[in-house]
Amino acid sequence: MTSSDLDWRDTELGTRVRVALWLRDEVGVGNTFSKAALRAAISGAEQVDRRMRDLRPAGWVIRTNLDRPSLQPEQLYLETIGAPVWERGCRAAGLRQISARTRRYVYERDLHMCRRCGIGAAEAYPGEPGSKARLTLGHVSPHAAGGTATAEGLITECARCNELVRNLTGVQMDSVQVWERVRALPVRQKQELLEWMTADVRPLRPVERVWGLYRQLPAALRDEMQRDLRELLDS
Repeated sequence: MTSSDLDWRDTELGTRVRVALWLRDEVGVGNTFSKAALRAAISGAEQVDRRMRDLRPAGWVIRTNLDRPSLQPEQLYLETIGAPVWERGCRAAGLRQISARTRRYVYERDLHMCRRCGIGAAEAYPGEPGSKARLTLGHVSPHAAGGTATAEGLITECARCNELVRNLTGVQMDSVQVWERVRALPVRQKQELLEWMTADVRPLRPVERVWGLYRQLPAALRDEMQRDLRELLDS
């Protein structure tokens, strides 16, 4: 079977391959699409957005409104088709496997909290009741720039922060933008930030550490623990 015979509708193919074929056959270079359309096409598959992002280290360039202002917030632009990941010799192009042991270690090291915004697993984002944060792993240095899949090269991120700094766009705040926000902090917070910078870690109070661990538990166990704590305090 040649690559032209492969069909993105074939559920026997891996999700990343199906996404790549859909972009090639249904979108095409120089055209826009939406995540909703992608999810609808590859319905029933897990982590479709993530599999799309996994194409970036294989040379695929997919732009968002962050680096292409003419796009609407839900639009993406297929600029370049990279390695033909549907071909057997390219199936692993750009992929770096993270072992289950490393994944578990990084989550536990980071106390099951996003290292960028501090949110815990399944915690609602401030001002957005009903929203739930999903934790994933991100690279300290961009994957495409040589970020490693070792524990030292990985950090825990929520899906939202991971989306903002993902390798699809390569767009992050520059030092001038970050410095503007540093200067806007009150003196006391500037001093606190400097301490964090010096230690290269944001110290957490014991209650914050327990909170991060609590949030990674399944919902049923969190409910049970909440009842147990309430009874303990009432006794």
